[in-house]
Amino acid sequence: MRYVVDTNVAVVANGQRSDATPECRIATIDFLENMMTSGTLIVDLAGEVEAEYKKNLSFGQPGVGNRFIQAFLTTASSRLTRVDITKNRQGEFTDFPVTGSLRRFDQSDRKFAALAIRAKCPVANAVDTDWLEHLTDLTAIGVVVEFLCSTDVKKWLKK
Repeated sequence: MRYVVDTNVAVVANGQRSDATPECRIATIDFLENMMTSGTLIVDLAGEVEAEYKKNLSFGQPGVGNRFIQAFLTTASSRLTRVDITKNRQGEFTDFPVTGSLRRFDQSDRKFAALAIRAKCPVANAVDTDWLEHLTDLTAIGVVVEFLCSTDVKKWLKK
């Protein structure tokens, strides 16, 4: 299993998101533990994803999300794949076409989408509604999103 993992997955697994249901937290913990056992984590060659992980997570501290990132950046580095995603002169990822509703897609999530396109693997998401709001256009450009928290997605759709 190869995945691009949005930072919110590890944050939820750490119990740092009050908007995540208990079922969602369990789903993220199960996912990350499976990734640590047999998964391959896709990150960018330039280190933007790693920098975001380091900004939002605490290496060496309790929490499955913290342990997941630390494991992949140290002991499980053989299952870490770095993929080159380039930017144009305007700073936009060349693999992420900014068309239609994607003009409003979160700037900080575009690197994950560009990686998913380039690496041809899904993005794991827990509680970021932006992925759901733009799902049709993301799918059209080749981004596959795996919503780990299906019960939360049903709640988002009711809003």
